[in-house]
Amino acid sequence: MRYKNIEAERARNGMTREKFATSLGVSVSTLKNWQNGKTEIPASKIIVMANLFNVSTDYLLGRTANN
Repeated sequence: MRYKNIEAERARNGMTREKFATSLGVSVSTLKNWQNGKTEIPASKIIVMANLFNVSTDYLLGRTANN
């Protein structure tokens, strides 16, 4: 998995992959493609994730260790 912090936050917040995908307005298939690095995550969706989890985008992308 490319973005471990995204998956960690999803799990920490008790969200299923289905609920997470729905909250982002994408399919589970799209979410899996992002997680596997098959397609890039649009910046707009990274911002939505950061707001959803109340963390920084840098943290989600693994650029910082602090959320």
